[in-house]
Amino acid sequence: MRWLTRWLAELPAYLWSGWGAIASLLLGIGLWELIAGIYGPLILPTPLEAGQTLRDLAAPGGPLLAQLAITAWRAFLGLALAVGVGSLLGVAAGVSVTASVLARPWVTVLLGTPPIAWLVLAMLWFGMGDGTPVFTVFIACFPVVFASALQGARTLDQHWRELAQAYGLRWRDRVWDVYLPHVLSYLFPGWIVALGSAWKVVVMAELLSSSDGVGAALAASRSQLDMPGTLAWIGVVVLLLLVLEYLVLEPFKREVERWRDPA
Repeated sequence: MRWLTRWLAELPAYLWSGWGAIASLLLGIGLWELIAGIYGPLILPTPLEAGQTLRDLAAPGGPLLAQLAITAWRAFLGLALAVGVGSLLGVAAGVSVTASVLARPWVTVLLGTPPIAWLVLAMLWFGMGDGTPVFTVFIACFPVVFASALQGARTLDQHWRELAQAYGLRWRDRVWDVYLPHVLSYLFPGWIVALGSAWKVVVMAELLSSSDGVGAALAASRSQLDMPGTLAWIGVVVLLLLVLEYLVLEPFKREVERWRDPA
């Protein structure tokens, strides 16, 4: 529990260090207000109008929590599968030069295939259920995670391996203290990119193939020409993504990469 105590102690300083990001977001909201004033609510409602709509959606009995829970379940399930399978296979491939060479063209193919193509195939394979968005998220995030894990395993300096052997470190200590921190320094950026991709892809998949979730709610708002509702649903996805990245992933990344700090 020491890491949790240390994280709580450092939380105020971490939050204060984010003033630049907060200022950037406030600047973006200010530009939004300016553009909305120029073009009018039919083209772009003001932040206040979108916020009021979001408050109504989040009110007791509103659809926000139920639809968001459905989307989050699909996104996190597909992301978890991609992170688990992609990380393990990527590290395994990175250990072997032959496996790295064989895997490279497939990674290029998967990265180059647009998610909409996988979505069409998923709709044919899985129909209109949860399988379509979950599969689309998985196949969109897997190559990013796999490539990051492969690169992390391939770039581990032989010097550190020899040093660990010279000091007679046990295999468990080598993995935990030498190999894992290095690989995680490559995996975390890939995981963060995959997290952003998961949210974008799951909403797109729901918009085209589902009758529930945030994507389906966006489709309903579009059909009704409800611009405040559309922006409110988009805002929910963006806010949740920011919370996950800056309040969950980034502090965890700092804890894992503490070994980089000078003594």
